[in-house]
Amino acid sequence: MLLRQGTEVDDEDFYLACVLGWCVEWLQASALVLDDITDNAYTRRDNLCWYKLPTVGMSAINDGVLLKCHVQAIIKRYFKEKFYFLDLMELWNEIGLQTAMGQMLDLITTHTGAKDLARYRIQGYRRIVKYKTSYYSFYLPVACALLLNGARLSDYVELKNVLIEMGVYFQIQDDYLDCFGDPEVIGKVGTDIEDYKCSWLIVQAMELANENEMKILYENYGKSDPKCVAEVKSVYRELDLQDIFLEYESRVYKHLVSTIDAETDRAIRDILKSFLKKIYRRKK
Repeated sequence: MLLRQGTEVDDEDFYLACVLGWCVEWLQASALVLDDITDNAYTRRDNLCWYKLPTVGMSAINDGVLLKCHVQAIIKRYFKEKFYFLDLMELWNEIGLQTAMGQMLDLITTHTGAKDLARYRIQGYRRIVKYKTSYYSFYLPVACALLLNGARLSDYVELKNVLIEMGVYFQIQDDYLDCFGDPEVIGKVGTDIEDYKCSWLIVQAMELANENEMKILYENYGKSDPKCVAEVKSVYRELDLQDIFLEYESRVYKHLVSTIDAETDRAIRDILKSFLKKIYRRKK
């Protein structure tokens, strides 16, 4: 609707946009079902993780695969006769591959970090979240809308770059909330510390910690004992990571606003502003 300012979206295009919106949700559902298994997570959106249900268990792996396979079937059913069908299929295949690669990087980095926390660095972290989160969460919905509107994705490279940067910001928020957020609000119990995750917080801590704080992190990070988790969080607080996050959030927000304001296309500006408004200083 933003891309067609001044032109009404007819019922068919509105319906097709909804179909693609649901496909995005199904892709995310697939990713979350499988991600919860690899992370040994307990809750998701105020409920037990799907694989934790007694009647589901490890059959959740096949459920996750089924969800993703249905996306391809749905797109073929509703878009096969559209002139942009091939571009749409290529987009979804590319995003699916990028997301899987991001998950692979996450798992490999976690395995490596378990041997040496010092390997957790911001460059590697950004690479993980760019592929694991940014492409499917931020770029994919907008790219689908562009194709519905008859646009060529190659004409919107800068838009893609801004959306990817928003996705990185979103994941950093997620890492912060995993540790400092209220489980009642965010809908899950954070497990990044227990799971040895290469999160933004541990990356910052490894850069700022003194010798004693570093020793505490090495001895306690990646352990499920609540006392060990509390020790890690104590170091995070000593390093003022909450304030450092707020400073980062303010800085990246100003940068994104400046970049968006420089965009000459009003519709693109409105799209980016709507995304930024949804995530800025979110609590869940």
